[in-house]
Amino acid sequence: MASFPLTRRQALVVTGVLAVTLFLAAKVLLPAGAPRAAAPTLPVSTAPARAPRAALVVVDVAGAVRRPGLYRLPARSRVADAVARAGGASAKADLEGVNLAAPVADGEQVVVPRRTASPGAASTRASGTPAPSAPVSLSTATADELDALPGVGPVTAQKILDYRARHGAFRSVDELDAIPGIGPARLEQLRPLVVP
Repeated sequence: MASFPLTRRQALVVTGVLAVTLFLAAKVLLPAGAPRAAAPTLPVSTAPARAPRAALVVVDVAGAVRRPGLYRLPARSRVADAVARAGGASAKADLEGVNLAAPVADGEQVVVPRRTASPGAASTRASGTPAPSAPVSLSTATADELDALPGVGPVTAQKILDYRARHGAFRSVDELDAIPGIGPARLEQLRPLVVP
């Protein structure tokens, strides 16, 4: 068998051609989706990294607070948390008309009423519109009439209408206690302004 004497330069060229040939052969023979051993995989944790976004509720805080507006709160928050997030009650706030221990729900409006100028003056809503002078009938009132009551916003007015649709006409003002967002303090505030 004859030997082929190669110079150093020829040996480098042959090695380069073989390397390029092997590279191209690997590209052609291996499918594009074949796993590559070059990139290590990172372990995936099955535990959630954060609490899900559903754990937050959006609450509209209005009335006699320092910074009224929309706030995101943890799902198990109370009205007191919403008022605190809005900068706290203002000096003119009537906190006796607010159930601070009531839980908040997503989309709820928390209204902190303002104190009236004198004990004999008609009560006013957070928006400054006077409360109705004649008692409002819970069994026949519209959403606008209920919304005009102090401390009752559009969300609570709709809850009253929904309760009335499910249970029929109100037989007692005390039934308002069964409506989310109306606690004992709010019930006492509304008692002289409504009739069944």
